[in-house]
Amino acid sequence: MDAGTTWSIVLTSLTLLVALGLAYRPLGDYIARVYTGERDLAVERGTYRLIGVDPRGAQTWQAYLRSVLLFSAVGVVVVYALLRLQPLLPYSLGLDAPGEALSFNTAVSFVTNTNWQSYGGETTLGYTAQFAALTVQNFVSAAVGIAVAVALVRGFAYRRSGVIGNFWVDLVRGTYRLLLPISVLAALVLLAGGVIQNLNGFTDATTLAGATQSIPGGPVASQEAIKLLGTNGGGIFNVNAAHPFENPAPWTNLLEIFLLLVIPFSMPRAFGRIVGDDRQGYAILGVMASIFLASTALLTWAELAGGGTAPALAGGALEGKEVRFGIFGSTLYAGATTLTSTGSVNSMHDSYTALGGMVPMINMMLGEVAPGGVGSGLYGMLILAVIAVFVGGLLIGRTPEYLGKKIGPREIKLASLYILVTPTLVLAGTALSFAIPGIRSDVESTSILNPGVHGLSEVLYAFTSAANNNGSAFAGLTANTPWLNTALAVAMLLGRFLPIVFVLALAGSLAAQDAVPATAGTLPTHRPQFAGLLAGVAVIVTALTYFPVLTLGPLAEGLTR
Repeated sequence: MDAGTTWSIVLTSLTLLVALGLAYRPLGDYIARVYTGERDLAVERGTYRLIGVDPRGAQTWQAYLRSVLLFSAVGVVVVYALLRLQPLLPYSLGLDAPGEALSFNTAVSFVTNTNWQSYGGETTLGYTAQFAALTVQNFVSAAVGIAVAVALVRGFAYRRSGVIGNFWVDLVRGTYRLLLPISVLAALVLLAGGVIQNLNGFTDATTLAGATQSIPGGPVASQEAIKLLGTNGGGIFNVNAAHPFENPAPWTNLLEIFLLLVIPFSMPRAFGRIVGDDRQGYAILGVMASIFLASTALLTWAELAGGGTAPALAGGALEGKEVRFGIFGSTLYAGATTLTSTGSVNSMHDSYTALGGMVPMINMMLGEVAPGGVGSGLYGMLILAVIAVFVGGLLIGRTPEYLGKKIGPREIKLASLYILVTPTLVLAGTALSFAIPGIRSDVESTSILNPGVHGLSEVLYAFTSAANNNGSAFAGLTANTPWLNTALAVAMLLGRFLPIVFVLALAGSLAAQDAVPATAGTLPTHRPQFAGLLAGVAVIVTALTYFPVLTLGPLAEGLTR
């Protein structure tokens, strides 16, 4: 690695860290005020009247859960209907309606904040379907994630309460006060950077070689801003953020990385403010940041050290990466998008080295908690914290407590069930894809681009991405088949809503408790020792669960090269 590359990595890293550091406190404080304030905006009051909601009516965890599931179910139906009715919609660009399986997969994908796309965006969906169905879900699915996280935080903060807030208030406030204003500002900056925003359809252009090329347009900047800010993913173009109309330059690339990290990394501050102890937020932030830095460094090393004659001459593994971003601009984006639940990509992960491609996979297998998706990253880390204090309590022979709440059998069962959901979906989905003869034949002949060990990695990556609601893909896998459209949709649904069930049940259990006074035997959860224990729990749980299948896929491929 030459001096110029080193300086570029250092300056890019410092710029991102400083920007995130400057946003941490003011944005985190603002998020806390959004969800704890008593006053409603005029537009919010109008929305409550429209949907028939009493904003002062607090909900039990069961009522909160019913609201989440009802709202999401309606979202699936509406998005599915819009996709199937596409030829009748304005600005459909003459495109046919996606098939039933693909429409169902896409509706589930965007409602679950996964944004997995088994299609090429610019050749499948018209503009109305893009902004009326998909962009709307980019806002509200992100707001649902934040609402669930805040409900869990209230569980720790409330004392002897039978309620955890009001879902509809949390949804409306998160959309109007947090996601919408920042998205508008981000879209304007992206427009200034060259990201397009139009309804022009396709334009025929003559290339330098004399051929004719059809150039797509679209309302890109508005969708790009919220897909990143809400850690949604997806995109109007098939190649996503590698497309110059979505991501024109290195500085817009860095801005987009900042957008997908800024809310998740600020959520620990909001957590600390709501529970009344900023130190707890710093402990969670420290664990998130440590895992993020370690993962990104490992991924960058793997791609810079790519073996072979061509990578050596190029200074690293450049296949599948945009030259205008380089290796670090690509690996930083890949790490950020898989450590959150975003799934947007600016390079093709299928082209990464075997060990380099394994890192984004492990990022998702961790549960996307460093810093994770908007909301889902925080509540995932808090679940791990419950596991960590339970382990710590066993080590010192004390009843485990976290933030003054006892972690008893009910709490640890709920946390354990949360931990088990996504590995079960990932491993079962991958196993069934190869265990059932008819499905295996279709997967191997139609879906897998590179047979053998790498083919297993492609399928494993797909189910890991779907079950963890990420949405990125190895890109070599053809997923628009009846089996994968259906199986991945089921993985997305269960991977989103089963954990939410356990999170809200845990929130209700905690909120019903009174505070337990700290004693000399209480495990301090704001110190580096606990942060180290929490990081260890996150990594060890993942390693023990997924190591066997990783040895059959990316590890086997990497060790044979």
